[in-house]
Amino acid sequence: MKSRIYELVEKGSHGRRLNQMFDNFIMSLIVMSLVSIILESIPDVHSKYSEILYGFNILSIGIFTIEYFMRIYVSDVTHPSETRLKSASKFIFSTYGLIDLLAILPFFLPMLIKIDLRFLRALRLTRFLRILKLNRYNDSLNLIWAVIKEKKSELAVTGFLTFLILMIASFLMYHIEGDKQPEAFSNILESFWWAVATLTTVGYGDIYPITGLGKFISGLIAILGIGIVALPTGIVGAGFMAKVEQVKQKKEDRKCPHCGCDLLTRQHEIHSN
Repeated sequence: MKSRIYELVEKGSHGRRLNQMFDNFIMSLIVMSLVSIILESIPDVHSKYSEILYGFNILSIGIFTIEYFMRIYVSDVTHPSETRLKSASKFIFSTYGLIDLLAILPFFLPMLIKIDLRFLRALRLTRFLRILKLNRYNDSLNLIWAVIKEKKSELAVTGFLTFLILMIASFLMYHIEGDKQPEAFSNILESFWWAVATLTTVGYGDIYPITGLGKFISGLIAILGIGIVALPTGIVGAGFMAKVEQVKQKKEDRKCPHCGCDLLTRQHEIHSN
């Protein structure tokens, strides 16, 4: 029984046809659930089809809850540990386990959790990337993650510099514009929001300086923002290109000078013999 449930919820496209059907069904239900959340936010649609949308929500929550407990049931296989309780805890507190739990918990605890966390179901689609045959891109994702870890010191310095500029700009604008615009720059936090919008060159226009000195500082912050935003992109981009070159060089070093095939493959062994 447990092995069948395990194959049903974990094997995905690598299992039998029933496994594929289950994965496709869950993925389709997640997409439909997200569509229903979007439709609920439209007043005209919500007023006409609120009962249908609510019924579908209950149905999807029920199915997701059953699936969640099925995964807990086979957690001693997917997350092996000394006891079944520890295995279940490993799954529950894993990334996917927490996403699954937060997606259904607000329905059962509406008085304690007021926020609608159903949007987290979108993150569950990552579990089914194998259906879309995206595993081939794992090497690229790992490469990007390796670059980020390698450049974490540079990125941390950039982040600290950005925060420092934001704080200085917030203090300056609060003292310069606070008296002239008490509603817009009522405190440093409000000024911080302006600084973020300006430094990232978004400039929503909801808060802007009216004094000459304030406009001058705003211009400087906007110009600085162009460089500040480009810094992390440049750091990661340069690191990524360097990593790609390293990978290419390793592949070239592994090539046989005689037959041109990879020295670590079975094909090279055949050619050698």
